[in-house]
Amino acid sequence: MSTANSKKREQKIYYGWVIVAISAMGIFFSGPGQTYSISVFVGSFVEQFHGNDTLVSGIYSAATLLSGGLLFLVGRGVDRFGQQMMGIIATVMLGIACLWSSLVANPVMLFIAFFMLRFFGQGSMTLIPNTLVPQWFIKKRGRAMSLMAMGSFISAVTFPLLNTWLIKQFGSEHAWQILGILVVVIFLPVSAFFIKNKPEDIGLMPDNASHRPKKNTEAIEGSENVEEVNWTLKEAKKTRAFWLMLFCVAIPALVNTAITFHLFRIFEEHHLSMGMASFTLSLMAIIGFPVTMIAGFILEKVPVHKVIGLSFIGTLIFLILLLFMDSVFETVIFGVLWGLMNGFERITLNIVWPNYFGLTNLGSIRGLAQTMMVIGSALGPLPLAIAFERFRSFNEAILLLMILPLLGVIAAFNSPPPKKENYVY
Repeated sequence: MSTANSKKREQKIYYGWVIVAISAMGIFFSGPGQTYSISVFVGSFVEQFHGNDTLVSGIYSAATLLSGGLLFLVGRGVDRFGQQMMGIIATVMLGIACLWSSLVANPVMLFIAFFMLRFFGQGSMTLIPNTLVPQWFIKKRGRAMSLMAMGSFISAVTFPLLNTWLIKQFGSEHAWQILGILVVVIFLPVSAFFIKNKPEDIGLMPDNASHRPKKNTEAIEGSENVEEVNWTLKEAKKTRAFWLMLFCVAIPALVNTAITFHLFRIFEEHHLSMGMASFTLSLMAIIGFPVTMIAGFILEKVPVHKVIGLSFIGTLIFLILLLFMDSVFETVIFGVLWGLMNGFERITLNIVWPNYFGLTNLGSIRGLAQTMMVIGSALGPLPLAIAFERFRSFNEAILLLMILPLLGVIAAFNSPPPKKENYVY
C-alpha cells in the first residue's frame, strides 16, 4: 500500500511539469526582445533619429538578420553544455541588452541594442525552452509544449501594457533599465537552481515512465507503433521534409512580425483608431492562449504537417481581411482569426522537430530552425516600410505577403515525417 501511494505521489510531482513551468517562464521573459515589446519603444527611437522611420526599421531588420544568422551557435551550445548553462548565459545577456538599450545615442548603438535584444531575447530565450521540454516528455509532448507556449501569450499581453506604463511613469530610458533588472533578478536564480537538462540527470525517465520507451507513442502519423529515431543535423539535411519545414517556420515569423511592427499605421490607413490596434494585439494574444491547449491535444492525434498546412490557410484568410477591414466587427474577426492561427503555429512549428528528427541532436536542428524564424522576422518590417513610402499604402505589400502562406500550404502537405531507412549515408 505504501509503495503504491509513493508511486502515485511521485507521479503527481513529476519534475517534468516543473520544467514546463520554468520553460514557460523563460519564454515569458523573452518579451523584451520580442517585436510586440520593442514596438512600444519604436516611436521614441524614431523621434530620437529625427523621424527617420526607414532608418530605424532598416537597423531593426539588419540586426534581426544577423541575430538569425548566428543563432545556430546557441543550438550547438545547448547540445554541448546543456540548457541550464545556456539559460544562465542568455538571461544575463538579455539583462545587459536592456541596459544597453537605455543608453542608445547613435545608429551604431541602436544596431547593437537591437541585435542583443533579438539574439538573446527572441532567439535564445525561446530556443532553449523549446529544446528542454521535449527531453522530458514523449507521450505527453503535445500537451507539455502547449502549456509551455502559454508563456508566450502571457508575455504578449503583459509587455506592451507594462512597457507603456513604464514609459509614461519613468521615461523610455528608465523603462529599459527596469526591464533588464526584472529579467535578471527574477529569472536568473530560476535558471541556475531549477533547470535540469534531462530527466535521467535526476534519476527519472520521460513521462515519469519506469524505463525509456522503445516506441514513440506520440501520433506522428496517427499510429502508436512508430519507432523513435534520432537523426544528426547532417542526416536531417538530406531529407526533403527538413528543408520544406524550414521554409514553413520562416513564413509565420515574417508575416506576423511585419504585421505587428506596422499594425498601428495599417489601422490608421483603414481609419481605425490606435485603441483598436492595441485591442487587436491583446485580443490576438487572449484568443491564442487557450488555443495552445487545444492544439497540443490535437497534435497527439493528428499529423503535425497537416495541422501546419491548415494553419496557413487561416493565415491567408486573415491577410485578406486585413486588406478590406473598415469596421469594428471586421477588426474583431481579424483579431480572433489571427489569434487562432498564432495558437496553432506556436505549437506545431516547435513540436515538428522532435517528432521528425528525435532528441539527441535537437539543439542543433532546432537552432537552425530558430535561425530561419529570426531571419523571417528580420525580412518582414522593412519591405512594408518601403512599400508605404513608395505607394503611401500597405496594401501592395500585404498582397505580396499572401503568396507565402499559399506556398506554405503546398510545402506542409508535402512534408510527412521522413523515414530514415529511405536515406543512404
